[in-house]
Amino acid sequence: MEKSLARQIAEFAVNLKYEDLPENVIYEVKRYLYDSVGCAYGAYKTKDVNILRDIYLEMGGKEEATLIGFGNKMPAVNATLVNSLAIRALDFNDIYWKEDPSHPSDIIPAALSIGELMDLPMKDVITAIVLAYEFEQRLCEFATPGVRERKWHHATLTQFVSPIVAGKLLGLTIDQMVNAIGINGSHNHTIGCPTAGKLTMMKNTVDPMAVQSGVFAALMAKKGYTGTEAVFEGKEGFMDVFLGWDVSSQSIKDISVNNHNLSWDIEKLIGNLGTNYKILECSMKAFPTEALTHTHITATLKVMLKNNLSYENIDTVTITTIARACDILFDQHKYHPESRETADHSLPYCIAAAIVDKKITTQSFSEEKLNDPRIREVIMKIKGEASIEFEKMFPAKQPSKVVIKTKEGNEYSEYLEYPKGDPREPMTLEDLENKFNALSANLLSADRQNKIKDIIFNCDTLSTKEFMKELII
Repeated sequence: MEKSLARQIAEFAVNLKYEDLPENVIYEVKRYLYDSVGCAYGAYKTKDVNILRDIYLEMGGKEEATLIGFGNKMPAVNATLVNSLAIRALDFNDIYWKEDPSHPSDIIPAALSIGELMDLPMKDVITAIVLAYEFEQRLCEFATPGVRERKWHHATLTQFVSPIVAGKLLGLTIDQMVNAIGINGSHNHTIGCPTAGKLTMMKNTVDPMAVQSGVFAALMAKKGYTGTEAVFEGKEGFMDVFLGWDVSSQSIKDISVNNHNLSWDIEKLIGNLGTNYKILECSMKAFPTEALTHTHITATLKVMLKNNLSYENIDTVTITTIARACDILFDQHKYHPESRETADHSLPYCIAAAIVDKKITTQSFSEEKLNDPRIREVIMKIKGEASIEFEKMFPAKQPSKVVIKTKEGNEYSEYLEYPKGDPREPMTLEDLENKFNALSANLLSADRQNKIKDIIFNCDTLSTKEFMKELII
């Protein structure tokens, strides 16, 4: 390999300019900013966000960057973690799922914090956000199968991207950017258990931690700290450790583990950079739940509403899905969720709540709902079936078949291939407004909601400091 992968990535990142970006890409960044700020407002009172905020307020430090909504200022590294968790906490932010899943908007706070620290215009922040989506999504297609199928969490991918975003705004040289990637890519490999079995607050925190660490890595590189350049393709680097790569010949190495042929698609990682932008392929969430639940929830709601069914008359519910969804979303803990984190990753719970209430909102995961006897009754009537045919269709499609049988013996079914929010059925601006307003209703007046919307969609006329100040409640 003539140039390391990190160097090829760094060259593109350092040289990308706001003026290079097509108008539709800039507009899409603003849509994701709008969606992400709404998610952060929705998490304003969550326990996990406030624990981290309290810890950092007690620690103190330089007032470099602002917490979304709260208005507190703290060191940029610390603000990055709190803001990233706020966007992530309700599991309502964006989703991209190919070989691996990820939530690129988790990385947006790295751009906001450093943009504010450096007193940069929001145009620069927009450019950095484009890089966040570009490389996070490309990494989701790099490993085949993805790192999630190898029992690792996608924060393992984010560790390579967050220093690029922060480094871009710190004005790193190509050599410094290579170092930043090497620094952060050496110590944030995250095991899969935060999203397996009984879930905790760490489900939503491991990725923000990889984001925070990337900001610190970029600051280290700015000061002259060095990192491993061949962090991807080198000896005991990412590709070597995760198997399927021969370091000596710098080529794919045939190896099979658990009936999976492990490989790497370098073209997906660095091919045709700047030709098309990956942010245009990302998805938004219509429900505050794990991504693989969305098509099933939509299909269930269609059955219930179209046929005017009531939960009292339900006998059985069968959800046909891909094998990995059965593994992640139907294990024994998912039938008895005790926390929001487990419930929003429980397909039985999400389907039961949709059947009982005929909707799914952030309130579907309140303490009251978790103990709702109607949901507890219906949840035991739901079973999942893995389909080999559906597995072959994924990730190009996210197929779902829902069959509901009533106590009278009637059977109703619905088949869908992708959910609302997918680029093939995108959320409209009206959809986004409804989502933002619902998430912020307890914090903002209607006039304030409209003002913040206008600010976000015209943010390229502002400095980052001005922008962050406008988001304070």
